Amino acid sequence: MGTMAVEQNGINAVPEGERRGRPRDLFWPWAGSNLSLFGVAFGVYIVGFKLGVVPAIIAGALGYALSFLLVGLVAIGGARSGVPTMTLGRAPFGYQGNKLPAAFSYISNVGWEIVLVTLAAQGGAEILKRLAPGLPATTATAVCFVVAALVVIAVGVYGHAMIMAVQRYLTYAFVVLTVVYMVLMAPRLGGALQTTAGPGDWVGGVVFAMTLLGLGWVNCGADYSRYLPASSSPRSVALWTTLGGALPPMVLLVFGVLLAGGDPKLAEAAGANPVAALAEALPTWFLLPYLLTAIGGFLAGAIMDIYSSGLSMLALGVPIRRHYAVLIDGLLMVLGGYYLLFVSTSFLATFQAFLAIIGVVMAAWAAIFLVDMWRLRAGGRAYDERLLRPGAPALNWAGLVSLVVASVVGLGLITSLDENIARVVGFLMSDELKSGTFGTANIGVVIALVLAGVLYLVLTAVTRPRAATRA
Repeated sequence: MGTMAVEQNGINAVPEGERRGRPRDLFWPWAGSNLSLFGVAFGVYIVGFKLGVVPAIIAGALGYALSFLLVGLVAIGGARSGVPTMTLGRAPFGYQGNKLPAAFSYISNVGWEIVLVTLAAQGGAEILKRLAPGLPATTATAVCFVVAALVVIAVGVYGHAMIMAVQRYLTYAFVVLTVVYMVLMAPRLGGALQTTAGPGDWVGGVVFAMTLLGLGWVNCGADYSRYLPASSSPRSVALWTTLGGALPPMVLLVFGVLLAGGDPKLAEAAGANPVAALAEALPTWFLLPYLLTAIGGFLAGAIMDIYSSGLSMLALGVPIRRHYAVLIDGLLMVLGGYYLLFVSTSFLATFQAFLAIIGVVMAAWAAIFLVDMWRLRAGGRAYDERLLRPGAPALNWAGLVSLVVASVVGLGLITSLDENIARVVGFLMSDELKSGTFGTANIGVVIALVLAGVLYLVLTAVTRPRAATRA
């Protein structure tokens, strides 16, 4: 499949003749999609848990590594089967039952597309206003938004080969420009942060880092590994996926934490509008390269999301070609981006609530998926190709019950800064717990992960699903 040809594969198993490459090739798409300057703001957010420099870096790095390890493990299933993530989900949930997690996956991907394109438009507009002071703010935002949306949709339509090529070169460019940016900003860094955090804040920092990174990608892990040969080393697939997704944002995390320690006012502004705030101290000659770095990083992530959201739509059973699914996702992305840019007044609180809710469900899904994959491997079995067709077993109640129970419990043990969303989560906690360290920790994400895996393991052992659901 050539880079300039529109990908024809949808959620079918990629034919062996089209499968090529090496596990280390997975480093590039994951690195490019997570090397955006939003990662600097992530460091600022984690400091908000009252963690000092070293504790914040440890908590953030631990959350990044743990969450992206889940993505790496999911990616093994793609290389093994040649099938995208949410289609593989039919194994633990059934052909029809899988539509529930596929719907959440779709919402997660489209949500992230909207967030990233919105940030790209905001950042571009702020810098354009400095380069062209007479340009109206609304015009600058609209222009950047249109350009960002068109780029994301176009690359998503072309598909896997184009994404793999684009992400490699974007990563090269981002690394160079980010290093220059860090050198220019180095005088503003410092370590003057005190730790006043309790155990709940430590846990909260780790959990928040998990929701910021890997738990937002876990439902996409197999989408980019499925073109690798089936003989690819599972350890290498997991390793290169984890390294690509976790290492670049760790560098930005450290930078964001040190910025909070050296220039608290700038860090606070970066938490609200990272691209605009971080550009304030830059010389004019670096504004254009900075613009490319900031917008490019957001778009790299949005490109991955729009590709995977198209696959999730197909896994829902929508009878259209993959590239048409991308166009529909692009329309939703444009509508959502318009709302955030020109209607919404509380982006950060809504964004954090979105992360926590999706994080709970995706954590539960990942645990069930990985337990099922382990059971298949331990039993010497492969994925059943009938899972690709409507005639496959409709429901696997063990998976569905585990997902619903773990998600409900997890949502009952998280809190939200968005007042509207706060009314529907945290229902298993008292007001005292919500305002204390337990509420701060959003421990519901971890509980959903563990509970879902244990429940699925127990239920499958008790019910002993018929061999017809597996090969």
